[in-house]
Amino acid sequence: MMTNANNTLSLSILSGKGGVGKTNIVLNLGYALYNARKTAMLMDCDLGLANLDVLLGLSPEKNLQDLLRSDASVDDVLVPIEDDGLDILPATSGVPELVEMDEDMQEILFKKLVSLAGDYDFLLLDLGAGISKTVMAFASITQLRVMVVTPEPTSLTDSYAVIKVLVTQHDVKDFLVVVNQAMSAAEAKATFDRLNAACRNFLGIDLVSLGYVRQDNNLIESVRRQRPLMTFAPNSPASQDIASIAKKLMRYREDNRSRIGGRAILKDFPE
Repeated sequence: MMTNANNTLSLSILSGKGGVGKTNIVLNLGYALYNARKTAMLMDCDLGLANLDVLLGLSPEKNLQDLLRSDASVDDVLVPIEDDGLDILPATSGVPELVEMDEDMQEILFKKLVSLAGDYDFLLLDLGAGISKTVMAFASITQLRVMVVTPEPTSLTDSYAVIKVLVTQHDVKDFLVVVNQAMSAAEAKATFDRLNAACRNFLGIDLVSLGYVRQDNNLIESVRRQRPLMTFAPNSPASQDIASIAKKLMRYREDNRSRIGGRAILKDFPE
């Protein structure tokens, strides 16, 4: 479990399949927190197909590969994207050994991360889709896990598979869910309820809804322009939804500062 003395709230953002908008959620959630005067580090942990930097139009000189293969510190690799409080730790694509990191590499990375984590209010890990060993390792060390799903049946099926592996093989039983690309609140609720029912019936756990993000054409345009939605169209439906999710996370962090270093207690998660 990733802990520190300065009450950094660490979150893994994961999904069962690709194409559900997970990285956009991470990026814009970071901006929503920054707009609320919170500091955040966004770490691209999609080590097979990294693209957090692409969404920003960046070409970092160093990345996670340098952090693992040299004496480079996290500070050497960090890229500030806004002054005083919003940074990214970029990854690299197409390096097979990083997708399936061995335990020694994981330990090196985790130690370097913990040394820096206390400098931020929030640490957001953008994980790759699926159930690779590296994804499972990252998801197991953070205080919270956020599963991004869409109403598509394949998204729900694959998300359930990820949750099942974490529950049965890693003893992780607390999950938040964000329904992305929802056409309405009713569709989002129905999507969450289907996944929650499967987890309750077959795994004996209850999921917690973190909220939903509406389908929004502004997001498509913001990706084309390589600008975060929160700066491109801050009053758009999706931006408003992401800001609401950020408020819940900030309230949770504030209400649980004394115990944030331990296991999450999601029964107390704000509505």
